[in-house]
Amino acid sequence: MTDPEHHYSKDGSSTLYSNDFGQFYHNPNGAVTESRHVFFDTPGLTDFLNSKHDLLSVFEVGFGTGLNFLLLCDEYLQRGLSFPLHFYSVEAFPVEPDTAASFNYQEFIVHKNIQDKIKDVFKTLTSGWNTFCLFRDQEIYLHLYIGKFEEIDSVEYPVHFIFHDPFSPEVNEELWSVETFAKLRSFSHDDCRLATYCAASKARAAMADAGWYPGRAKGALGKREMTIATLDPSSLAPFKRLNEKRLIDRLHSGDFDQ
Repeated sequence: MTDPEHHYSKDGSSTLYSNDFGQFYHNPNGAVTESRHVFFDTPGLTDFLNSKHDLLSVFEVGFGTGLNFLLLCDEYLQRGLSFPLHFYSVEAFPVEPDTAASFNYQEFIVHKNIQDKIKDVFKTLTSGWNTFCLFRDQEIYLHLYIGKFEEIDSVEYPVHFIFHDPFSPEVNEELWSVETFAKLRSFSHDDCRLATYCAASKARAAMADAGWYPGRAKGALGKREMTIATLDPSSLAPFKRLNEKRLIDRLHSGDFDQ
């Protein structure tokens, strides 16, 4: 893998461009803005953080620059929360420490020291699971798997939110498969919500075939739509529920492969 190129998105926040995949790591119209819309506000994570809980468990597909974890840490610390946070993520191609040191995300958060702590994470990664407790006085745990998603068998705590944030289905098809979404379902709490920037019908069909109920939500920064998926169709009430049976039928008939 060649080293990705550092860029600034239109909201001023850092992103990377992968020449191998031919895609940006984040929406070039705004990395931080997109993350907050897709993974915090739309699926209800912001509301979750504003209420009392015993634990929060999140699984992210595609750690990338560490932006989503950084923003979550900042939101947690701003609220003075005390319940344990377990953040699971997987990354096959971690960025180099020198690249991570160039990110400017501290300009977009209240607790500036989080950026330095995540920079240090990139310096110590090894293959397999890497677990960090980044804040001495808070139970914030990062469990980062360096390798392929298919190698992960389980997680300790059923997840409440899934950030599905790999490169798009056009260049990273295996992470948008029925098998991937079935495994994510096996990791999930009954009221889990899966959020992704992607609105491709084939990806939504794979979710449905794996037992998720996909819904349509407003996209970020010029994208018309994104996708929310749940394991309980009643929790899709704020969104436009899709016809999962029709999606599954199209998937099985090979309609998306033509």
